[in-house]
Amino acid sequence: MYKIHTMNKISPVGLIHFDAAKYAIDAQLNDADAVILRSADMHELDYDALKSLKCVARAGAGVNNIPLPKCTDHGIVVFNTPGANANAVAELVLLGMLAASRPIIRGTQWEKTLIGNGDEVPKLVEKGKSQFVGPELKGKTVGIVGLGAIGRIVANDCAALGMNIIGFDPFLNEENAKLLPAGTKVVADIDELYPACDYISLHVPQTPETKNMICAATIAKMNPGVRVMNFSRGGLVNSADMVAALAAGHIACYVTDFGDEALLQAENAICLPHLGASTPEAEDNCAKMAATQTIDFLENGNIINSVNFPKCTLARGNAAQRLTLTARNNADFLAQIAKAIPGIAAMTSQTRGDVSYAIVEVSTAVDTTKITGIDGLIGVRAV
Repeated sequence: MYKIHTMNKISPVGLIHFDAAKYAIDAQLNDADAVILRSADMHELDYDALKSLKCVARAGAGVNNIPLPKCTDHGIVVFNTPGANANAVAELVLLGMLAASRPIIRGTQWEKTLIGNGDEVPKLVEKGKSQFVGPELKGKTVGIVGLGAIGRIVANDCAALGMNIIGFDPFLNEENAKLLPAGTKVVADIDELYPACDYISLHVPQTPETKNMICAATIAKMNPGVRVMNFSRGGLVNSADMVAALAAGHIACYVTDFGDEALLQAENAICLPHLGASTPEAEDNCAKMAATQTIDFLENGNIINSVNFPKCTLARGNAAQRLTLTARNNADFLAQIAKAIPGIAAMTSQTRGDVSYAIVEVSTAVDTTKITGIDGLIGVRAV
């Protein structure tokens, strides 16, 4: 029986996919074959003690809460669920753009101050409403940095509102480009996007390359009065530089799902409490995808949507046994497997970085503990 440990509350829509005859949910972490989590932090765990852990499934897209190098070193596959919460985040981006344009939050807060004025309230509202004027979205230009699942939805929604779309994504492929709205201008250099936009929305992961990508230098390239949305990761934006740009009026409004002390005190910064994926639909979708990917990996060895291992799948045959093998820094992986394992009926292998992963079916079952002669071997598993 496989043991599953959940580190956050996971939607039952996902957990119901685990057959009770095969899986024990809420097992202790030290005994778990798999972990399913949302935002719980896994960085401080002792991975040497987690000897049975085979995979981690993040019910969401970002994996900053998971130490990928440590997991890879221990042969632990890390999954995420790209696209499962895309609509929820995209809708919040639209809300952010509207709130950045029309000062409805300040307006409702101001109107609360009129309590106690009785029948005079309507007159006071009419007298004071001019301080809350803001522009429409229609006809404005939005720059979308990152044209993945969320960015594409934002692009199409903004186009439906009559906005002009400029996109930047160095990893955009032809298939995904076809999903963008007609008239989208995709630029090869992000510096072309900054000065051309009234709104900018960020949809990229936080990596060493993207951390602080919005800083004093890039802000200076932006159109004065631009409104910036960040519903991806807080570290994409240098908070100190953003606060300074807001104070100077160069940026009209910054809306983010990742507030901090400085931003909470900044005028024209709207900080939301990390609500991007906080819809029941998104939580259900993420949990379902996390569960099905975990099941397919544990039972079949197939890897889909991993962030540290290569995508690798093999349809089940009628072989006596199926094995998975993982190695590091092995340029001759397939040849060594073929030499080390007799009776191979089917095999596939993929590499990502220095990690090689193979799924092998054999006509006669073998003792996995006696497989030798494969350089850099991290682990072998019968599935």
